[in-house]
Amino acid sequence: MSDIIGSPAELRALPADALPALAASIRRVLVDRVTRVGGHLGSNLGVVELTIALHRVFDSPRDAIVFDTGHQSYVHKLLTGRLDGFATLRKSGGMAGYPARAESPHDLVENSHASTALSYADGLSRSGRAGRVVAVVGDGALTGGMSWEALNNLDRPVVVVLNDNGRSYAPTVGGLAAHLAALRRGESADNVFRALGLEYLGPVDGHDVAATESALRAAASLGRPVVVHVVTAKGRGYAPAEADDEDHFHAVGALDSVGGPTWTSVFAAEIAEIGARRPDVVCLTAAMLRPTGLHRFAERFPDRVFDVGIAEQHAVTCAAGLAMGGRHPVVAVYATFLNRAFDQVVMDVALHGLPVTFVLDRAGITGPDGPSHHGVWDASVLPVVPSLRLAAPRDPRRLRELLNEAVEVHGPTVVRYPKAAAGPDIPAESRYGTVDVLRSGSDVLIVAVGPLALASLSAAVELERHGVSAAVADPRWTAPLSEDLMELARGYRLVVAVEDTVATGSLGSRLAAALPDTRVATLALPPQFLPHAERAELLRAAGLTADGVAASVLDLCAHLTEVTG
Repeated sequence: MSDIIGSPAELRALPADALPALAASIRRVLVDRVTRVGGHLGSNLGVVELTIALHRVFDSPRDAIVFDTGHQSYVHKLLTGRLDGFATLRKSGGMAGYPARAESPHDLVENSHASTALSYADGLSRSGRAGRVVAVVGDGALTGGMSWEALNNLDRPVVVVLNDNGRSYAPTVGGLAAHLAALRRGESADNVFRALGLEYLGPVDGHDVAATESALRAAASLGRPVVVHVVTAKGRGYAPAEADDEDHFHAVGALDSVGGPTWTSVFAAEIAEIGARRPDVVCLTAAMLRPTGLHRFAERFPDRVFDVGIAEQHAVTCAAGLAMGGRHPVVAVYATFLNRAFDQVVMDVALHGLPVTFVLDRAGITGPDGPSHHGVWDASVLPVVPSLRLAAPRDPRRLRELLNEAVEVHGPTVVRYPKAAAGPDIPAESRYGTVDVLRSGSDVLIVAVGPLALASLSAAVELERHGVSAAVADPRWTAPLSEDLMELARGYRLVVAVEDTVATGSLGSRLAAALPDTRVATLALPPQFLPHAERAELLRAAGLTADGVAASVLDLCAHLTEVTG
């Protein structure tokens, strides 16, 4: 692997006839390393020649190169001296799967949510910094509204490299996809970019380094905002990825080692069954049909699934319109991406009291995708929304039950679960109103939220060995705060909530505020951006394992005894 150059300066010194061999070497490294450790493969195979051309024309880091969404930055990392980092790609303490400012001065923006690069570029171009500004944006990211807000304001000499491969995670949808296809074929007399006041160059074969270099140099010389339309093929040079119509090679290794059904697969099966019983139920996705599990529903009810592209804000308000029209929409989205549509949840859904169900995949700790992808805010922020009900299932059976309950509610509902194996069903010993009591006990009440129920039960067994009788309860619905849960909690001197979210705004913090005469503690995630690492490793670091919960409860019991004498 020593034939990979180590810096952009070395790359610019290479003769043109050496570039095809370099591109081939880069692809060999990507396939070898990424298929072993996991990561984004197809998207990076598609930008090899494009990234080579970018670093031969522009002088990073003096020239700012901003990638949207950043998952296609592996080639950029190789060309900026990070070959050795691929051995630890997305591992704890290792190289991040997205641009990371701490890794290299060449990574200017930690950009792993889509449709932001053009806004960054607009701001950079207005900042007065030295150097040119380049934004690399995919056709999929252009389906996001922020991209067009930025294009509407772009009047500085920014080079917009439109990497058009016809896909984001899934095929690009809507009028934009049709327009780009017409531009690729040379069939369109109109050009939306020129209509917005930008120059347009292309289409250019993005796998021809010389042609791409020539177009980029021409764009840089214009001294005005320009779109360079570069056409590439996702998965280029690796036959399985090139032939992959369903984007299994977009990211590899993500769940290859997980045994048994995942939370996503349980949802996928159940929402299809609900669709069969409820013809009013429709589903929306923001370019994530298969990752969120909606493909099963789409196979059975293709006319009742709407892919709106990478446009979470539009997805939520479109769902509001569907609900106004008599449908019950289910919006399936990664938990971290619902952050982008919080205003729409509040003002367009909740204010109108509309029956929209949000299914949040990748809630809590997600693992190797890092700080931008951990879904650690939704369960702390969403409870402030009036009338919204939020559910956290502890096992596959409860996911099915709570999903069915959610679509019966005439108002906004949320069901959240992590990226993980779903584990076994955990029966309740009894029911206290709406609360499931998983284990009885007299000294401490452990309120186990969602999939942390199993660790909480194991902690209760360990506490019994230390003479502490711990009950474990699953509230099922964590917002609004349940009267049944509060009544149950009043019977204990110590209540400990165990949650896969940040503590501020968590169920435990709300329970403590509602019960000032009861000692309520919260075991949750720290209020910080968490690094990339395996889910189990990050939960262990936060003390959210059986041993960690047991140790924390013992400390709290000892402190309570000291205070009360």
